[in-house]
Amino acid sequence: MRGHRRLRGGPWGRTLAAAGLVGLLLGTAACGGGDDSEGSDPSSAGGGGISEQGEPVEGGEITVGLEAETNSWLPGEYGGANAGTTVAYAIYDPLMKRTEDGEIKPYLAESMEPNEDFTAWTLTLRPDVQFHDGTPLNGEALKTIFDKYLMAPTSNVKNSLADVTSLDVVDDLAVTYTLNKTNAAFPSVLTGAAGWPFSPTAAEEFGEDAGANPVGTGPFTFVSWQRDSNLVVEKNDNYWQEGLPHLDKVTFRPIPDEDTRLASLQSGDIDAMQTLRQGTVSRARDIDGVDNYEYLGNNSGGSIFNTTKAPFDDLRVRQAMAYGMDQPALIDVIGGTGLTPEATQYFSPDSPFYSEEAADAFPTYDVEKAQELYDEYINDPQRSDGQPVGTDISFTYNCPPDPSLNELSQLYQSFWSALGMDVKLNTVEQAAHIQNGLAKDYEVQCWRVGDEADPYITLKNAFTPGPLNFTGYTSPTIDEGLETLRTTADLDERKAAVADISMDISENVPNVFTGYTLTDVAVQEAVKNVDGWEFPDGTKGDGVPGATTMWGFVWLAD
Repeated sequence: MRGHRRLRGGPWGRTLAAAGLVGLLLGTAACGGGDDSEGSDPSSAGGGGISEQGEPVEGGEITVGLEAETNSWLPGEYGGANAGTTVAYAIYDPLMKRTEDGEIKPYLAESMEPNEDFTAWTLTLRPDVQFHDGTPLNGEALKTIFDKYLMAPTSNVKNSLADVTSLDVVDDLAVTYTLNKTNAAFPSVLTGAAGWPFSPTAAEEFGEDAGANPVGTGPFTFVSWQRDSNLVVEKNDNYWQEGLPHLDKVTFRPIPDEDTRLASLQSGDIDAMQTLRQGTVSRARDIDGVDNYEYLGNNSGGSIFNTTKAPFDDLRVRQAMAYGMDQPALIDVIGGTGLTPEATQYFSPDSPFYSEEAADAFPTYDVEKAQELYDEYINDPQRSDGQPVGTDISFTYNCPPDPSLNELSQLYQSFWSALGMDVKLNTVEQAAHIQNGLAKDYEVQCWRVGDEADPYITLKNAFTPGPLNFTGYTSPTIDEGLETLRTTADLDERKAAVADISMDISENVPNVFTGYTLTDVAVQEAVKNVDGWEFPDGTKGDGVPGATTMWGFVWLAD
């Protein structure tokens, strides 16, 4: 029997139902979810099923292959991508999480309520929750985390919390986030690293080494980390959710090479792996005895331009590069043909925030137009890079050392070289690649854009000043649209604002896209319930977005 698969989320999964007011306020409309009227069975949506799950089994250990290492496990320092997030979910509990239907609701938190104008949000914690070191999770702990770590000058989540003027303790189990302006989407911030509480006692004790000694409230406790080799966690016997976790131990192994990671799964050297590479997803489907938990959401592949550096500060150069690339050919190189549609914006076709107008405006392959724009720039005496008239552009294109990405880089190189550009290819390990993006220490590089957060959060991070604005691009149109998203819960107004922003991005191309990213958590059939996590009240969660897993709910069949 070939590998089984289940598709969750986004386009080609379940269509998002119209969001109600409360759900919209908490970010429902940001991701693919769905009602029961269309494609409600994720197994049938994926064109197949997965093996029989059975009843939970206690005990056992698994090894998980990751696509990359992570720089630090301390929120505020943490710069991990999807591979880091799936590890973090073993150690930390997010305060807020997304439901199967796209609603943001409390997970580690017990409740979160706004005032009338959404300028203050009061979060109440669950009682009797402790960090792994015995420190109680209470209001004072959240305040220390916020004041000392998350808002530190070097914190890389500070920008996502920029609207928060203070976190004030209400009582032992409640705090209030006071904002400097209305923000109807604020709870979405707390689904990410800014909402992963860690022990302030441990952080103080370990000091500069806190990022190598994570202490959360999650289902597993940290045991050891050998950078670029493995990170080991063991069952938290004092976990606040009764009956969880099921596994005794999880070992996470960064295996950056896709072929090696897939071969390790096939040979049984590892029990599970995550991938965001379309070719790997396709091949994983053909492995006997493997279940594939697939997810297609708003995340897409592509390239980003550092608009703070010449010549990429000039629109003509960016447009020339966009018109000069054959998008279907790029998708084919990464094995995405038939798996993923062409991406044109930060939201997928099933999202209520998808804009047909922006899709039509996004540059499509037109060599003549690309050449015209390029020639106009290099022959401009006032060209921004200060080079003599007629001098061809020269730059370096960065990408991690994956075979499919190497092929992708070479194809980009061929498209842009055909216009006269001198394109040098540079291989960068993924952890350094992410750091280069945060520091804007690059010219052009491959990247993933988009996520399942509320559009205000996604677009604010991407296009306002701060480390998560990897391209450095800003515009008055985007600022105006963000203001609307921040201040209103009206779905039609929010959709119009996102459409305006998407059109600005299509016209000014701070980044280009390949296709929406089909992700996969591929596991040996004995590994069960990979996408079956739930909220404490029994509400179904959003599965495995971006190949991330809530490992506390996974079990190993006998």
